[in-house]
Amino acid sequence: MKERLEISRLMDESGVAFGTSGARGLVTAMTDRVCAAYTLAFLGHLEAEGTVAPGTPVALAGDLRPSTPRILEAVAAGVRAAGHPIDYLGLIPSPAAALYGLENGYPTVMVTGSHIPADRNGMKYTTARGEITKADEAGLRAQVVDLPDLPDLEPAARPRLLGQPNTRASERYLARYLDAFPRGCLSGTRLGVYGHSAVGRDLLAELYERLGAEVLRLGYSTEFVPVDTEAIRPEDLKLASSWAREHRMDAIVSTDGDSDRPLVFDETGNFIRGDLAGILTARYLGASGVAAPVSCNGALELSQRFSSIKRTKIGSPFVIAGMQELSDAGADKVVGYEANGGFLQQSPLTVPGGGALMPLPTRDAIIVHLSLLLDARARKVSLSTLVGSLPRRFTSSARDTSFQTADSRALLDSLASTSPGGLALLFDLGPVAVISEIDGFRMTFESGEVLHLRPSGNAPELRCYAEADSEARANELVQHGLTRARALA
Repeated sequence: MKERLEISRLMDESGVAFGTSGARGLVTAMTDRVCAAYTLAFLGHLEAEGTVAPGTPVALAGDLRPSTPRILEAVAAGVRAAGHPIDYLGLIPSPAAALYGLENGYPTVMVTGSHIPADRNGMKYTTARGEITKADEAGLRAQVVDLPDLPDLEPAARPRLLGQPNTRASERYLARYLDAFPRGCLSGTRLGVYGHSAVGRDLLAELYERLGAEVLRLGYSTEFVPVDTEAIRPEDLKLASSWAREHRMDAIVSTDGDSDRPLVFDETGNFIRGDLAGILTARYLGASGVAAPVSCNGALELSQRFSSIKRTKIGSPFVIAGMQELSDAGADKVVGYEANGGFLQQSPLTVPGGGALMPLPTRDAIIVHLSLLLDARARKVSLSTLVGSLPRRFTSSARDTSFQTADSRALLDSLASTSPGGLALLFDLGPVAVISEIDGFRMTFESGEVLHLRPSGNAPELRCYAEADSEARANELVQHGLTRARALA
């Protein structure tokens, strides 16, 4: 017996909706029925537009969340119902799964909630061309599917559709870097790998050891830890500081849960923000065109190192579209990055002293780790000194989880209808020079300070970003912005 489902209605009813990185929701809402139906819709959309043929394998992978194995089985049921073979890659990083799909012409589904708490999860859908676009998302939402009977069962009673994982995706991901970066390039480097519950923790440690580093495995956890590379937890800052004092390392590196966003601490345990790491990575790799969200540090323009810059909305689909625009306009060596550190590569690049690095237009963490470590090594400076070589411009961000998405949007609508003079009174930061509504509501004041409010694309919360000439002032501005937002809501 099959159930006919309108995906748009199921999204509205289930609460499992699309944000900037695929579909996410509470684990309790991500039933077998919902996950299988969304996967059927994803494949139905690709078949309808002619980008996947019947019988094409679909690659599946996941992170280390406790809910991931059950959701993977539900996704596999959707793949099987659509008539496609399953190529199970195991629990591996999102970029490893995406690379495997790109090179083999397979669509992929990565079950992950990235950095959000363990009571939530998600599904990242990738086509044979790369991450799904907003147009793909609309096409998926418009699908009507016939779902076979899939009662939600206890895990022990559920028939298993996944066998032993295919290890070729992990091997190929390692080879991408082992082939491009010089042998022994990290020799003499003492490196901490903060593993927590990141799915790529062992892969990272293996890669850096094979490139010659002395690796210390730190902070491995058997429980899921929601590490957000854009909003660092105080406990992670304390851990990094204590490890730096105890072990005297050149750097401590990590990722978020699905290991596509980098986390880097310098030799003193200080956190290197992702948008600064993105500038340094692009510079090291010799990029000429850079796409980055409007929320990223203004040192990108101030550095005067890149001939073409495209500012975008926040989210990897918009960065990918921005990279494509730069390429279409004739820019070569095009890359992109996000404030969370995720780095994307549109064009072939040559690693200094190494080989070719082919495009990977999805978030990646390893390329950032290696670029920062090797750039500092080539310049014979510490990571902290390397970061200090950029124009002194500081960003900060924070979030308020008391805001529902509707509340955030109502606040921004109110601000958009307020005059610049009225905004100056509301925020008490001086005259407003520039307003941008590329993504949310961004105010640049005559002082040069920036305050930016927007609803999160992944969770019911209000995000605040700030930019100033000192770290302390940027942090102060973020808290000031959230305080004023709460008063106005």
